Amino acid sequence: MMASLSEQDELFVINDKVGSDYEVSALLSLVDDRAAVVMTDVDGLGVPVFGNLLSSRERIALALGVPVCDVLKTLTDSVKSPIAPVLIEDAPVQQKTVTEDMFSQLPVPTFFTRESGPYISAGLMVAKDPETGKGNASYARLKVLGPDTAMIGIAPNHHLAIMAQKAAARGEALELAVVLGAHPAIQLAACLYLGLGDDELHNAGALLGEPVRMTKAKTLSLEVPAEAEIILEGHIHVDQLIKEGPVSEYHGMYEDYGHGFLVTFSCMTRRNDAMLQVIEPGYHMEHSYIAGVPIAASLKANLSRAMQNVGEVAVTTTGSGRNNVVVQLHNPRPGQARRAMNLCWGAVSIIKNVTVVDSDVDPWDLQQVELAKLNRMKSERDILIIENLPGDRSEAQEMNGLVTKVGYDATCKDGDRGQGYDKAVPPVEVTERMQALLKTVRPDFKP
Repeated sequence: MMASLSEQDELFVINDKVGSDYEVSALLSLVDDRAAVVMTDVDGLGVPVFGNLLSSRERIALALGVPVCDVLKTLTDSVKSPIAPVLIEDAPVQQKTVTEDMFSQLPVPTFFTRESGPYISAGLMVAKDPETGKGNASYARLKVLGPDTAMIGIAPNHHLAIMAQKAAARGEALELAVVLGAHPAIQLAACLYLGLGDDELHNAGALLGEPVRMTKAKTLSLEVPAEAEIILEGHIHVDQLIKEGPVSEYHGMYEDYGHGFLVTFSCMTRRNDAMLQVIEPGYHMEHSYIAGVPIAASLKANLSRAMQNVGEVAVTTTGSGRNNVVVQLHNPRPGQARRAMNLCWGAVSIIKNVTVVDSDVDPWDLQQVELAKLNRMKSERDILIIENLPGDRSEAQEMNGLVTKVGYDATCKDGDRGQGYDKAVPPVEVTERMQALLKTVRPDFKP
């Protein structure tokens, strides 16, 4: 993927020395969605750092090898037709093994001024349910505490937290593998909203079109992606709480969640030429898209089971890829818009605002969505405000686990306009002729 981005002039390579304290973060923040960034010399540790990889829908499509218009279908199909991983030996990610002072060998960034330490922000967490043995892949943040220890920040309803509590009830620490630099398809699969017991690595196989190649961890009973860049092997200790302090959230501000859990690490394996992946946290585009696109796919699957006329679903960057949803319905019947709103809120608690539009409105195009809200919606009739619904702890206006949620029915209704909703445009055949003419003047012209 890096080679393709370089060909498209969407890869910045920084060869000057860069510091892990804020400088990596500042570079990624400044570039954001304009390009992926590789920093070849961070803290002089010999481990390049890269980020901003999946910071647009176009890059996600590139990673999956499909057109942008097929991204959601590809993700939803992966839920319907999972492919189990296969086990291999001689894994590239195990070319080198380190058993002490692991974090002193990695240029883990400190991102923002009020945060109290460096964070691994692109850590894909692989674990197994201690009761069922079923696998799970997800994301969580790790604050580095020492050479071999970290604090993990996970919400109580997170599947990883549930499994860690199950392990603690058995008097055990939960085995955890932190995967850095896996194939983007594996990263996207880990962000799908699935049920506890559904193994996201099977969905990753469907996205790849072949089984994910796994290998046995060195010190754990887990299997890990064999072709990742770096693996950290450890255990989550829910009986040992660590005060975190202020931490950045997807909305671009800080939250204080109190305590996280101690994680101790026994081993790091890596490629000989390993690179450290970083996702710029806070309100930045990779952090938004890597969550928002898989959530949109999960919502589309849920909505389509209940309604047969669901089109595209967008989880927008204005909601940080989490809070704001736009649902497209084909020829919606009366009452369907509100049903779609309630289905979204019921499926994913983090969703706050839901807008429903007609099939001629692109949900990912916020200018089109706002135009529909202004011209197809009567506020006194079409805005649904519901107080005291369950909200995620990360929601900026959450209070005691509750938040007010808003739905907007921006679909056309019969009788609202005597002139109807036809768009004022030139004749199609004339537009096509003029488009062809423009291409003779500017071959790169796109309407």
